[in-house]
Amino acid sequence: MTAESAAARPPKKSTLVAESLRRAILTGRYRDGQLLPGEQELAQRYEVSRGTIRKVLAQLGEESLINTRTGVGSFVSFGGRALDQRLGWGRALAGAELATTVLRAEIIADPDLAVGVGAASSRFLALDRVRALPDGTPVSLERSRVPAVGALAAVPRDGLVDGSLTATLREAGLTPASGEQWVSVAALDLDDAAHLERTAGTLFLHSTRLVRDAAGDFVEKVVSWLDPDHFRVHISFGETA
Repeated sequence: MTAESAAARPPKKSTLVAESLRRAILTGRYRDGQLLPGEQELAQRYEVSRGTIRKVLAQLGEESLINTRTGVGSFVSFGGRALDQRLGWGRALAGAELATTVLRAEIIADPDLAVGVGAASSRFLALDRVRALPDGTPVSLERSRVPAVGALAAVPRDGLVDGSLTATLREAGLTPASGEQWVSVAALDLDDAAHLERTAGTLFLHSTRLVRDAAGDFVEKVVSWLDPDHFRVHISFGETA
């Protein structure tokens, strides 16, 4: 088989079904503890065999998204937010329920960052945000740095396009294509703990993400603190059977 024919090969039905159900769970359409439709209903909905549905449910079980009980069905067992790039960074972090507060939106000069990421200019938009649950409890603190070009340079005055950094990047002609991400567990310092309404030293997930466009040029660096009770890391690779 040639590279062209392999690239043109359509995804397997099980892959498409798994992606659809996974997205429904991660975005909250199916909530923690909710019983999924039965195998027969899912098979009819997706126009696949029950064997394919069983394969998909087994895969979602391995990902800790559902728990299948013999004779009862499959229950959603995930109630947090996944750092899953297929959903887009903001959606993966925020979900529909979280409120976002902008702490900082200003143009800064950072020569060290420019050298570190190979940016053409040392002018960046510094955008710091806290996301909170409906009861007001903060669960994430994100500090993004993006090139201060086009619509991004106007954010301190005009705000984000449609309230979205992703949309503003697109408006500025910056399209994320590849990147790297590092996640560890670290203790909050005094300033970060204050923003998150926690005690200094509280352990949070600490994520650093560097994004580039198709040409390899810098698009975004975002450093995040994430409440481990509400976020998890989901990394997938290779072809899903």
